[in-house]
Amino acid sequence: MAKRPVQKIDFSPYGAAIKTARTGQKESRNKVGNEMYLSPRYLANIENNGQHPSLQIFFELMLRYNISVDQFLLDTPTGKDTKWRQLDALLDDMSDNGIRIVTATAKEISEDIKITKL
Repeated sequence: MAKRPVQKIDFSPYGAAIKTARTGQKESRNKVGNEMYLSPRYLANIENNGQHPSLQIFFELMLRYNISVDQFLLDTPTGKDTKWRQLDALLDDMSDNGIRIVTATAKEISEDIKITKL
């Protein structure tokens, strides 16, 4: 019996998103490797060469950096993209006073956009 043809998923965009998130949090590959028990070279290959990570590592990196896999694996992404997930994670750790400041800032930006459109 012949093998079923399967289109290989391009992990390059996912690797680039991991690298951007990791460097944005000022984490070195060595630090991440030590904490996740993986080789910094393996992480570099995922980030730079689009190497397919194991499912476990894929899942752990997705959670660690709040990355939405929908935008990488689905033709029509559902739910929140990576930017929204990362903002949600920041808001989850924020104090009530911080939430008040962010809310006021968002309202001001929204009003400014409305005025600019007029």
